Amino acid sequence: MSDAVQPTAAEVRAAAEAVKTALDRHLAAVEGRSGEDDPAVYDAFNQLAAAAEAYDELLYDRYDEVTPFEIPGTEDALPPYTGPEEPNALSVLIRRDYSVAEPQRLLAQAQRVEAADFDDGADADASGTVHGALGILFGEFEPDEIASRHKEFGLEEGDSTLWVTAADDQSDPGEWLEAPFEGVDPQRVICRFDVSTVFDDDLDDEDVEDADDVEDVEDESEQDLEEDIEDELDTDLDEDEDDLETLDADR
Repeated sequence: MSDAVQPTAAEVRAAAEAVKTALDRHLAAVEGRSGEDDPAVYDAFNQLAAAAEAYDELLYDRYDEVTPFEIPGTEDALPPYTGPEEPNALSVLIRRDYSVAEPQRLLAQAQRVEAADFDDGADADASGTVHGALGILFGEFEPDEIASRHKEFGLEEGDSTLWVTAADDQSDPGEWLEAPFEGVDPQRVICRFDVSTVFDDDLDDEDVEDADDVEDVEDESEQDLEEDIEDELDTDLDEDEDDLETLDADR
């Protein structure tokens, strides 16, 4: 970093003082907490984390040094739960991200589904585009099945998350379909489960070995799929050759 944009020594010291003040406030909030999910403790925690992160960045920019503390991700932290103690209804919000890694494989799978569903040729062009192929596959298979077989469909997994939220009553049928994920109250989230590639570095040797075993199985599935496609192509070619031989014999 150039000298022109480096923070001053006074700015670094001011950031250190802010950490000390935030630390005192956090301790005071903890000592005077009113319950397990006291909002004051939550707010003091976030203020302390923000102050520590700011100090860490300025310290590094000015002196090329870091603190020994791991700054928690306050953006991903859930606020205190304020929903009912015994929820009468639940909403499960799931998001899975994918990238289209192999468009040809995706199109081939969609064409198989299309061929089985439309023997008369109806909607024959739907599988000719990635957009149409995705609509066919997600209309044919359950999301959980696509998640477990994503490589077969030419997809590559990204991050995913699952939130279980409390509701007072179950919504009327069709009530929320136009905006299904609008207005989620984070304070009613009972639990959440996140899966991200940023956690891959935390795998230990055993986890890596397990992942390799799963990958071997998936590689075998891909190989079987490719062999099935080749067998079908060979069968079609053999049938075409037999038809030609029959025509030649008739002549």
